[in-house]
Amino acid sequence: MKKLIAPITFVAVSLLSLGSGLAVAQTMDKFMMAVTPASSYPVAPAAGLYQAFGEQAGIRALMDDFVVRLKADARIGEQFKDTNLTNLAKQLGDQVCQLSGGPCVYKGPNMKDAHASMDINRGHFNALVEVLQQSMDARGIPFTRQNQLLALLAPMHRDVVTVK
Repeated sequence: MKKLIAPITFVAVSLLSLGSGLAVAQTMDKFMMAVTPASSYPVAPAAGLYQAFGEQAGIRALMDDFVVRLKADARIGEQFKDTNLTNLAKQLGDQVCQLSGGPCVYKGPNMKDAHASMDINRGHFNALVEVLQQSMDARGIPFTRQNQLLALLAPMHRDVVTVK
């Protein structure tokens, strides 16, 4: 009996994987994945991600909180000392809105150009991600949804980190 269960399990897992792959491909077609200033590494957002973040109002509130925390963070706050936090929050909000499947269009510079003259290392990038996680925790965003957003943002480290 044990010998029969293993092949059945393998077939079931294989069929589920194929179905998941088809769903991802259909989702990617729906969002017409293309390189944009919002992300040079387009990935289809998880279904309902934009809504899970509270749509435009929720994303804006998250980004308002995030930029305040960034400026206050001992590890990277200095890099934001002269930054217009209102403008940064708006641009980040538009970017997250677009990436999460919302109707916004990010019109700021691409990540490579925006960070080219900054000395950003992997530690800075990781600190920024930790601060974003703190903001998402403070807003009560479920861990699964946090990870879905971070998966959309993670490829940007290739363009943001300028010091190896």
